[in-house]
Amino acid sequence: MRMLKASSVRPMARAPVVRSAPRMQRPAVVLIKAELKVGDKMDVYPDYFRVLKTSKGGTVSLSSFKGKQPVVLFFYPKAATPGCTKEACRFRDEYSRFTQAGAAIFGISSDTPEENAAFAKANNLPYPLLTDANAILRKTFGIKPDLLGLLPGRQTFVIDVSGRCVMAFNDQFNVEQHVDEALKVLSSSSVTA
Repeated sequence: MRMLKASSVRPMARAPVVRSAPRMQRPAVVLIKAELKVGDKMDVYPDYFRVLKTSKGGTVSLSSFKGKQPVVLFFYPKAATPGCTKEACRFRDEYSRFTQAGAAIFGISSDTPEENAAFAKANNLPYPLLTDANAILRKTFGIKPDLLGLLPGRQTFVIDVSGRCVMAFNDQFNVEQHVDEALKVLSSSSVTA
């Protein structure tokens, strides 16, 4: 048997390192969390330009009303529930007062367009209900959940002709006061001018 000197022994070659192909990374989802407050310009909220599906089969973007008419936007937790029905019907009953003030009214929830359409039809709602898929608008406008996070928040906004928020009202249980507060703000000539 032949002995090898230590100087003549070569180190073993390493096995080649197999590198996997780089993983495709998902684009980052950016959720702007803010709280829409009175005095805020809607233009700084990217979701103001979002196109939303309506209960009437069409689409609408809130920004399309800028320079044309004020917008009353009421967020409700779930179609066809007692509180939401009471609120939506009160907006229906006062609809002529809103149109006389020149305002467009929209109810908005995370319900599907079909659920909203059934809710609107069952209650003869003359205004469209919007679908906020995945509650994106609700989150970007900073509407906090109620009852320890169990219920999506109930909030009403009035946006004036220039695209500025002039009212933000939140009350989960006094659902009819949303209508009263919105009408009070709309009676101000600065909202429609």
